[in-house]
Amino acid sequence: YRTLLGKVSTSPAMGVYLTFRGNAKANAATGSLPDENYARELMQLFTIGLLELNPDGTPVLVGGQPRETYGQDDIMGLARVFTGWDLDSTDNTTPARMGRPMTMIASRHETGVKSFLGTTIQTGTDGATSLAQALDTIFAHPNVGPFVTRQLIQRLVTSAPTPAYVGRIAAVFNNNGSGVRGDLKAVVRAILLDDEAR
Repeated sequence: YRTLLGKVSTSPAMGVYLTFRGNAKANAATGSLPDENYARELMQLFTIGLLELNPDGTPVLVGGQPRETYGQDDIMGLARVFTGWDLDSTDNTTPARMGRPMTMIASRHETGVKSFLGTTIQTGTDGATSLAQALDTIFAHPNVGPFVTRQLIQRLVTSAPTPAYVGRIAAVFNNNGSGVRGDLKAVVRAILLDDEAR
């Protein structure tokens, strides 16, 4: 899953669709800020969701209320990571550049500090390293296992999986039995061979 996050985050199609292709660093003179669209959707739709989750996918409750996973400051901090990425324009004469991963244009990348989800990427960190650190941070979040596996179960087996089912599959996401996190082959196998699926 971590590899998939990296591929999606440098995909020209995703860059165009979620508007971070050509995203530039903040400009104090004009008041412009980095586009936040992909940063928000990466967390909300692809990785951790809106609410903190228990290992079985049920919401963590504090005082009887669910707790949000991120806020606007996290979105703004993460959006700074997705600056400077654009089409690989080494060959502008063919559409093949739309099939190649986006590349970093260093002059457009925000090199200042980037803080989100309790993590800080230090000032001066280049674009590729910033992206790797950001995706590693998100991938390590405890919500990823239950959030992603619940989505997969809903699309492959049942729209209303039990918490026990989600918990079993999230455990496989977190460790495939060989200490590997995010092994999608093991996850899909576990989903389809689970007693609740069969």
